[in-house]
Amino acid sequence: MKKDTTNNDLTVKEKILYSLIGLGIVGGGVFFGRKLVVKSVANREEKKSFEDGTPATYAKQIKMAFENDGWWGTDTEKLRSTLRDIPSKQVFLKVQESYKKLYNSNMITDMSDELQTTEYNEMLQIIAQKPDKTGSKPPAPILSYDGWAKRLKAAFDKSYGFMPGTDEDAIKAVFNEIPTQKAFVLTGIWYNKLYASNMMTDLKGELEMWEYNDYMKIILSKPKG
Repeated sequence: MKKDTTNNDLTVKEKILYSLIGLGIVGGGVFFGRKLVVKSVANREEKKSFEDGTPATYAKQIKMAFENDGWWGTDTEKLRSTLRDIPSKQVFLKVQESYKKLYNSNMITDMSDELQTTEYNEMLQIIAQKPDKTGSKPPAPILSYDGWAKRLKAAFDKSYGFMPGTDEDAIKAVFNEIPTQKAFVLTGIWYNKLYASNMMTDLKGELEMWEYNDYMKIILSKPKG
């Protein structure tokens, strides 16, 4: 009987080539299989984004703010508004998980890529001021003063390329959040403690006089506390 010598007749080069082809087929199958799984997970998560107040909805709104309807840059006002609507750090973590499922990307990394350092710091402070869990006791007032002071500083430090600027929308957001005139004063004290600078002097330096007066009307319309 004639002995099968096919395998023995293969050169070393041919054996390596066939092995690589086999690995390529297996690897390709794994790649496309994983791609289908990721797409399936994203589709399931997408269905949850049609309900108000779900992590998937917040995640989609954040992504839309990044994309900004195809315009250059990020819709920071929309991003700020969405982050302010998230009720707690616990929900924020769920938003990150949902974002990962929807877009197979890290939300915090994407946010840092989309924003200037001052804008990114502001957004982080918005989250830092939230309670740990929805419905739980709000953070200590001092954390609010700290967060507002840091957000104002970030707004003052904003730049447009090499030109210094001011994020007036960020200032307005903070002023609207501060509940009383007393809280505003305490925020100023905390600002001075953090930056060894007078918050009111810095505010006046960032705004035109008529702008400054308009912003102060927001504070003066609040209860004294």
